[in-house]
Amino acid sequence: MIIPAKNAAAYIRETIDSALAQSADVGEVIVIDDGSRDDTVAIVRSIRDSRLQLIANEQAGVSAARNLGAQTARGAWLLFLDADDRLRSRAVATLVAAAKAAPAAVLVYGDYDLIDSDGRPIGRRGLLQGRRKPSGDVLARLARGNFIVNGGIMLVRADAFRTAGGFDERLSLCEDWHCWCRLAAIGDFQFVPALLLDYRLHTANTMNAAARSPRDFFPAVERVFADELILAKLTPENRPALRQAAEIHLITYAATQAVRFGRYGDALSYMGMVRQRSLTALPRSLAKLVLARLGI
Repeated sequence: MIIPAKNAAAYIRETIDSALAQSADVGEVIVIDDGSRDDTVAIVRSIRDSRLQLIANEQAGVSAARNLGAQTARGAWLLFLDADDRLRSRAVATLVAAAKAAPAAVLVYGDYDLIDSDGRPIGRRGLLQGRRKPSGDVLARLARGNFIVNGGIMLVRADAFRTAGGFDERLSLCEDWHCWCRLAAIGDFQFVPALLLDYRLHTANTMNAAARSPRDFFPAVERVFADELILAKLTPENRPALRQAAEIHLITYAATQAVRFGRYGDALSYMGMVRQRSLTALPRSLAKLVLARLGI
């Protein structure tokens, strides 16, 4: 398990405790400190567990931290847990069982719930417990938008991750989506219908920073749709529609996050960007705004 951390003192102990509580299912927990200036390092060092390893990686960025952790890890599977999230009980055991049941899969993943800065559940996301996400060849679906969202809900085969080249350290946002697309071009995914992670939403999250706009995410769209490994598995006639869908997905995501944090003017402006791309997509995007307002 790999945990990149930068100035994560407020949550890092809770995150590590949730990882170590997975018991025998976790052979190692590798924290990559990315130049923290708070008490992150001291907190990690205070935790006595032979499975826990701390590595310094001075301000190289989250992708470099994750890649370093993957290079260091000795296991056959990788899990990328953010330093402010927490795994639910038996999350890893659930993923391991799914991996054994689907030996050809390069990635197995589940679902998540949302919590706020204080660890309280957000909204009514429990209503989504029964939703199912795709398994098998998911590349075309994933190219339309990152339905996985958080690396803490998955196990990735270490050899497949290295074959895919890891996270692109040139991308500052959506680098995970690009990586998952490359993995989907290599092999099948397997979905587990279980809530495995408490995903913390607060204004300090990279994806939720107030200054983020949809255009901040578009370099990742460029990267995905210029990637030869990915394009080789997508039919040329489908690529324009998939790219448009990916842009709309990211614009809508930015709008829903603006709603969650009370930036309603921004959300309406972003809906104008959706309208410019597709009138038929607008109702679905607006519906997602309503769900975000309800906390779903």
